Amino acid sequence: MSNTIHHLAVMVHRQAEKYGERTAIKYRDYKTSSWIPVSWNSFSDIVRKASNALVALGVEETENIGIFSQNKPECFYVDFAAHANRAVTIPLYATSSPAQAQYIVNDAQIRFLFVGEQFQYDAAFSIMGLCQSLQQIIIFDNDVQRNERDTTSIYFDEFLAMGDGLKHNDVVEERTSRASNDDLANILYTSGTTGEPKGVLLHHFNYYEIIRIHDIRLTTMTDEDVSMSFLPLTHVFERAWSYYCLHKGTIVCLNLRPAEIASTIKEVRPTLMCSVPRFWEKVYAGVNEKIASESGFKRKLMLDAIRVGKIHNVDCLRIGKRPSLGIRLKYKFYEKTVYALLKKTIGLENGKFFPVAGAAVPDEICEFCHAVGINMKVGYGLTESCATVSCFPDDGFELGSVGKIMPDVQVKIGENNEILLRGKTITTGYYKKAEETAKAIDAEGWFHTGDAGYIKDNYLYLTERIKDLFKTSNGKYISPQALETKLGIDRYIDQIAIIADQRKFVSALIIPAYEVLEAYAKEQGIAYENMEQLLADEKIQTLYRTRIDTLQQQFAHYEQVKRFTLLPEPFSMQRGELTNTLKIKRSVLNVNYKQQIDAMYQE
Repeated sequence: MSNTIHHLAVMVHRQAEKYGERTAIKYRDYKTSSWIPVSWNSFSDIVRKASNALVALGVEETENIGIFSQNKPECFYVDFAAHANRAVTIPLYATSSPAQAQYIVNDAQIRFLFVGEQFQYDAAFSIMGLCQSLQQIIIFDNDVQRNERDTTSIYFDEFLAMGDGLKHNDVVEERTSRASNDDLANILYTSGTTGEPKGVLLHHFNYYEIIRIHDIRLTTMTDEDVSMSFLPLTHVFERAWSYYCLHKGTIVCLNLRPAEIASTIKEVRPTLMCSVPRFWEKVYAGVNEKIASESGFKRKLMLDAIRVGKIHNVDCLRIGKRPSLGIRLKYKFYEKTVYALLKKTIGLENGKFFPVAGAAVPDEICEFCHAVGINMKVGYGLTESCATVSCFPDDGFELGSVGKIMPDVQVKIGENNEILLRGKTITTGYYKKAEETAKAIDAEGWFHTGDAGYIKDNYLYLTERIKDLFKTSNGKYISPQALETKLGIDRYIDQIAIIADQRKFVSALIIPAYEVLEAYAKEQGIAYENMEQLLADEKIQTLYRTRIDTLQQQFAHYEQVKRFTLLPEPFSMQRGELTNTLKIKRSVLNVNYKQQIDAMYQE
């Protein structure tokens, strides 16, 4: 079956002609706890309605439309309706703070903002008066309570009704006929180092190319597959992947609540799912916990199963070597028992392969997954590269790498071992930021990633992050400076160092303002013999927790400090912790305070 690549303006309609009543997407109804299928025909009908409704609203070609929601089918309906009108969609993270939403709405001059649930509606309504361009909020979820002062917002059902009878179809058709690959499809905002987000321009040619090269690389994926979508559609990884699934005719199941992924996987039992390393870290930790709690024989059996799987899949098959007869027989036995049970427990017994990106995958987790027969496909990409730059091929992989470079993506190593990219999947630049664009893309058209690495046998390896941006193991970027600047203004805090890179969450080492703190202790009648004792006091801990929480409100949930350690002595130049200009040296702090840092991440 040939897979023609359709422009996103018509993709849903072409697939409906091909697949008719087959399921295109599914979403969970939380009231009945069941999964509701949407056929290709229905999908196409709703998109046509929504396309007409956008015209009725007054949406112009090339206009920016905001979508501020968790993963819901409505996100797709608006997305493809916008593409049909040659409009541009701008997704906002569902967890964005009002300040972050305000910045994007103002920067992109958004008139119409679609919101998902109560949280997003409240945030959107609170900035209504601060955004000159914002005319109307359209609400996906009917359960959202509108503010009593709100006279302009409408619900999605009311919006769709504006497209009844397809009264504006001529306009839509005429716009669609002019749709080209050079049109802008999305602007995806990344969190900037300095705190100011940058809008990455992604054109239709970027998505066309990413679909084309995945067709070459992913040879086993078909329209019989089922994909679970739980990473935010705001993220380029999930977005490009979902577009690719729809192109393949693969069913996309939309998980609304990321926290419930463990139970929804078991309901859907997908064959494919893209995820971040943190998901597999949790699986790995869960299995190790389970092994530790078992009795002698069971524990032995499970450990042996992982050992045998590693020899069979990682040490032999991966490099084209045939395992010994003993290992092959053992592996067959474990495949039907230990591995099958493990995969069934997670909900991945039908798994074909699972793309993973967004942060470094520890080798032991990659080995473990492959040992038990979970085909983890590690990859690397950025918003600016429209997702995948490299990923594991279908046959074999190199441990420690981020996969084989994708066909027709040009990669070279520049100064400071920086990874440079060029090709049709790479962004043309940042929205309204000519200076930033010129910094990132050189005169020869190479995009500078800010990541360091090397290439060996067409496999890409990452070594470190040049730019001072932290990336949590959930794949979220954190700007430590922005947080430190914000929290450092508190009178009880003398110095603060943010810890987050490759970690599950953000934590902090804090040097208290000792004099101010001692005065507070006196006032509160807190008795203590030394500084360690004072810092451990529950009242003191609560004081800092409250003050940090107040100060970090403007940051998104994933950027906020979850745990902190108060240190009894200041950072010192003698110990190499500070530069001559009293800036903190992160690499030294990581070594000197390793014990304190590790303690904050103990579950």
